[in-house]
Amino acid sequence: MSNIQIWHNPRCSKSRNGLNILEENGIEVEVVKYLDTPHSQEEITNLLKMLGMNARELMRTKESIYKELDLKNENDEGKLIQAMVENPKLIERPIVIKEGKAVIGRPIENIMELVKGDTHPKSN
Repeated sequence: MSNIQIWHNPRCSKSRNGLNILEENGIEVEVVKYLDTPHSQEEITNLLKMLGMNARELMRTKESIYKELDLKNENDEGKLIQAMVENPKLIERPIVIKEGKAVIGRPIENIMELVKGDTHPKSN
């Protein structure tokens, strides 16, 4: 099993690009389709610690569900995390996790900075 994980949404071009850059560099990765396999409050809380950010920074604030739930007026961190548990579409993507550290792949260079120790020159 890979020690690198990507929270991936195949319908998102940025997420596809993130996965492609990993694969093109020969990096073995565990793909987690987080819309199909939602994460628990504890998992998202741990992810936020790895990212070094708060819940709102991880949220896609332009999603219609963000507006429908009036999350811009919510300041309770636990409620924001619970909103992401119940509506994983709110989670920014792609997210790459390696050895207790994580990055959001926007810009895509963030991904390679995290995993650069795992890249190997391709042999011909």
